[in-house]
Amino acid sequence: MSTPIHRPRHALFQPALIALAGSAILFAAIGQFTDVDLHLADLHFDPVRGLFPWDRTWFGRDFMHGSVKNVIVWLGSLLIAAALVDLVRPLRRLTPLGRARLRVLALAACLEPTLIGALKRHSALHCPWAIDRYGGNHPFLRLLDAVPAGWHPGHCFPAGHASTAMWLSAFAVLWLPHAPRKALAAFAAGISAGLALGWVQQMRGQHFLTHTLWTAWLASALLLALLALFSRRLLAPSDTRSGA
Repeated sequence: MSTPIHRPRHALFQPALIALAGSAILFAAIGQFTDVDLHLADLHFDPVRGLFPWDRTWFGRDFMHGSVKNVIVWLGSLLIAAALVDLVRPLRRLTPLGRARLRVLALAACLEPTLIGALKRHSALHCPWAIDRYGGNHPFLRLLDAVPAGWHPGHCFPAGHASTAMWLSAFAVLWLPHAPRKALAAFAAGISAGLALGWVQQMRGQHFLTHTLWTAWLASALLLALLALFSRRLLAPSDTRSGA
């Protein structure tokens, strides 16, 4: 029986909470006190043509923002459907641990894009293409800046497209609690997939770097909340030898 089972649950989550707090301070500092967002956007902007060239490419618009997104959405939809079916008519092959894992995955696939979409609807920040520096009509506004009177909201924060893939980090639950290193690797892979989609959006002038970083932070916080919610089932000693 693995050692983590005997540790208090709060001790298992403490390192993650510290990491979340530290990364929140770091991301806020990057966005508020550096020009990294602008410098990176400058690299992808063509001032002569007055546009972000990657925005018009097949790779950026059709493949990454279309095909890849659709595949991930379908995967999430299948997991949500499976969880709903199991809720109405429990699947016999699922162990209690397997059922908890399925519900974590389904909730992550459903809640993360919903959360990001809700925050975007109330966001004052604009996308790079809408900033006057890149041919738009609005000045650049940082996350912690006071919103000027009469400001037209941009609804561009956090990064919605990146959130399409960030929920994949929840696949880490398939290796909890018996293989924490594999779980961490799965988490990193899921976040990396979201960062990749977010980076392409930055190349297209659709988002700034900090938009994507905060999406990764929110995805991590949501996953931690789900793990805490299901911790009693996920960390049950009787299931420590169950497979993924």
